[in-house]
Amino acid sequence: MTALVVLVVVGIVVLCITAVVIGVIDSRRTGARRRIAAERRQAWERRQRQLHGGPYEIDAWGDEDTD
Repeated sequence: MTALVVLVVVGIVVLCITAVVIGVIDSRRTGARRRIAAERRQAWERRQRQLHGGPYEIDAWGDEDTD
């Protein structure tokens, strides 16, 4: 019976340690992900301007009041 309890406690500890390690690694990579996302968005906006001939307006959906 004690072996089962020890096994469960060890499993919970391993899950907690894994969560902490993943959280630390993820937080360190946040800046790089945001930089890559900004570069991709700029490239997308350039393509939209080339295709449509002007600035691509995204805010139009949020400005409508249809209630």
